[in-house]
Amino acid sequence: MLVLAAAVVLVSRYGADRDVTKPAWFAGYADVTVTPAYAFETADPKDVIMAFIVASPEDSCAPSWGTLYSLDTAAQILKLDDRIKSLKSRGGQVSISFGGALNLELANSCRDESALKSAYRQVVGRYDPVALDFDIEGDNLLDAAAGERRARVTRELQLERGSTGKKLDVWLTLPASPRGLTDAGISAVDQMLAAGVDLTGVNVMTMNYGESRPASQSMLEASTAAATAVHDQLSIVYQRAGINLSGDELWGKLGLTPMIGQNDLAGEVFDLASTQKLRDFALGKGVQRLSMWSLNRDLQCPDGAGPETASHVCSGVSQEAGQFAKILGGGLKGRM
Repeated sequence: MLVLAAAVVLVSRYGADRDVTKPAWFAGYADVTVTPAYAFETADPKDVIMAFIVASPEDSCAPSWGTLYSLDTAAQILKLDDRIKSLKSRGGQVSISFGGALNLELANSCRDESALKSAYRQVVGRYDPVALDFDIEGDNLLDAAAGERRARVTRELQLERGSTGKKLDVWLTLPASPRGLTDAGISAVDQMLAAGVDLTGVNVMTMNYGESRPASQSMLEASTAAATAVHDQLSIVYQRAGINLSGDELWGKLGLTPMIGQNDLAGEVFDLASTQKLRDFALGKGVQRLSMWSLNRDLQCPDGAGPETASHVCSGVSQEAGQFAKILGGGLKGRM
């Protein structure tokens, strides 16, 4: 009986993880705080990942948009609530991304788990997202105690959401080299699974490789190598958690997110041809998710091909407006 009961719990917690029938989908990141604002409410594709919710500089347990706007001031100044409602009225969906490279993710700042849960709950209750995306990198990723807090509270939120009949997908967005996730990235996945989070998948940041990419390796080659390495790492991680997934199921747990055009590091450019080939690679493998950083940047810079430093509002390569999103999302039938 005890064995049977344990099996039932395992199926209950991880049954969704085994669903590989969900078609591949595309949703780009929109940087909410960048000026000029990206008009996600009228753009296609309709599914958008809103970035980034971080800790407020005035209150370590209060959510803010990029430290610049509280949720209320974002509604007033950026008209964010109204714009999200408009997007949803057109059949669009939103995911909310927490963290990013520049500021403290709430779990890193807020050590009171009750207050942390309240902060996450404010965001979920206000924007009613279909998914949460935790973009954890830099020093935030090295904070193991924060990772454990994040995982425990996320599991509680999923249970709360489930009790109302709504599913809350959860993605971990993590940096990678051509050799895969860092040790800290692997630990972040371990923490989520150990806490019982129904982890929808791991989204690999295929960008900004620096010295981890050999000079002879193209950005595309580095990206496909990173995806393959993470796939193999997740096989071990899930087995360690007592979850046996096939190779195809593991590809269905992956997302890939390039930084379009000029990356943050000089000499690293992810061009249109590489984008098409990465999409083809992802579809061939059965990757569930394709994203990009960012929708704000998906147009040509005013002076053409651009400098070697990345812009927040253009790609730095010659392109038509929206061309990267059209390539990555072209023909994909799934929804976020």
